[in-house]
Amino acid sequence: MTGMEAKDQVAVATDTTQRRRWALQRGQLAAPLLPARARRPAAVITLCCFALVAVLGALFAHQSHGSAIDHAVDSWVMGLHVSSGTLERISYLGDLTAVTALTAVLAIGCLAVRRLSGALLAVAGVLLASVLTEAVLKHLVHRTITASHFLTYPSGHTTVLFALSTALAVVLLNPRSGRPRPLLRGCAVAAAVVVSCVVGLAMIGLDFHYFTDTVGGAAVGTGVVLCIAFLLDHDVVRRWLGLLGR
Repeated sequence: MTGMEAKDQVAVATDTTQRRRWALQRGQLAAPLLPARARRPAAVITLCCFALVAVLGALFAHQSHGSAIDHAVDSWVMGLHVSSGTLERISYLGDLTAVTALTAVLAIGCLAVRRLSGALLAVAGVLLASVLTEAVLKHLVHRTITASHFLTYPSGHTTVLFALSTALAVVLLNPRSGRPRPLLRGCAVAAAVVVSCVVGLAMIGLDFHYFTDTVGGAAVGTGVVLCIAFLLDHDVVRRWLGLLGR
């Protein structure tokens, strides 16, 4: 490549970047969900999530027993001696009604600040992650638990709650107004993740899932939402969202 060709390529790249910046300033492109600094880490996390789902699914396909790590964690959870009534009440947070309500709250909050992309991320992320888990992966892997013979991998409760937690994290990663403050944003996401983990442990305590089922569910929910975030950040989609007023 000659020096002139290299300069031409740099000029084209600079011109493209400048045109995108101008388009965003004129409101033709909606603001991205993932800022530039977060795109590479998000891509790595997405790939790791899907790789983990695939590996665990291959390891536990058509099995009706847990692994060594399942036995260790599941025994610890059972050893806490939390009453079944308490565990059931905790598990309700991952039920359809609760998740639908929480997703609606996040979507409405995004619409209130004119972030259509955030609302779409929450709704599509939770819905697609749930469908992938319940309609595809559980039947494909066909892992069962001895006590109930339910299909267990991945956990549907942890899938939808981690999808919702990831959507919340993405929305709060690059807020339009810079508010709430970073500390409050971090606390909100941490609280959502803790609740998701506690619900996963409750499902183990109720003997509906093995520990690795909840790990797989968390990976599905996280990976699906990040994939949708990349899709919504495509220039074509952002231009469409910009025309709708974000």
